[in-house]
Amino acid sequence: MTSEYGTKIVGAANTFEHRVFISQNGKTISGFHDIPLFANEAKTILNMVVEVPRWTNAKMEISKGEPFNPIIQDTKKGKLRYVRNCFPHHGYIHNYGAFPQTWEDPNSVHPETKARGDNDPLDVCEIGEAVGHTGQIKQVKVLGIMALLDEGETDWKVIVVDVNDPMASRLNDIEDVERQLPGLIRATNEWFRIYKIPDGKPENQFAFSGEAKNKKYAIEIIHECHEAWKRLISGQTASEISLLNLHADGPGKVSTSDPAYTSLPQDSRKPPAPVDPSIDKWFFISGHAV
Repeated sequence: MTSEYGTKIVGAANTFEHRVFISQNGKTISGFHDIPLFANEAKTILNMVVEVPRWTNAKMEISKGEPFNPIIQDTKKGKLRYVRNCFPHHGYIHNYGAFPQTWEDPNSVHPETKARGDNDPLDVCEIGEAVGHTGQIKQVKVLGIMALLDEGETDWKVIVVDVNDPMASRLNDIEDVERQLPGLIRATNEWFRIYKIPDGKPENQFAFSGEAKNKKYAIEIIHECHEAWKRLISGQTASEISLLNLHADGPGKVSTSDPAYTSLPQDSRKPPAPVDPSIDKWFFISGHAV
């Protein structure tokens, strides 16, 4: 199912110029808008875009503003962003990414979290054993969801597993995760609460007292965010997000002969640039032992 997707890589990792575009059958596509959310007709298997492979630190994310939404490294105050290592974790503890064709609408306040959407695609934590790569399209099944309250915004974290993972047949809902992978949900909650503390930020808060909601609840949120994306891509909801794509009907749909497409950069991948050794430092957060 994934063989049709590939990546076009611009520049060297760990630089401001670095871009990872998604390609399909050799054509550059939008990782936000072109890839179908659902990977089968029953809508039980979903496509996930991997932004950050497990155990890595670079904060890679789908660009909302650039044409065709490449994956870029986030910046803050003129510097590339890296997630710090909060003992005993190293970088991100899961394959981290997003669901295409979803959008957390900042104009909408969720009735239970009492907070607006964060204006991003839905975040996804893939908990399987294989380490992914940036720009990989994984087929996953939904297990549950957590609601992080990040600086006053609702920032859902959907818990999923790769359908090809050896444990996939035994993981069908959130209680299976605790049964089969004891400690994983607790560690995930801890990581999201503390990962910004080394950068001087306060501890993040969760809705629902940190509880991970079940698969049924997660699927409802996914469908809500898919409907929000439909309003976005059709132009019904105003936004500064780039809607350029090849397949999704709406004002952003273009052909491969359009200048917006022909001006996209070509693959120019280079070896990764060196990373400041300080990124490897451990941070010991008081009162947060696993």
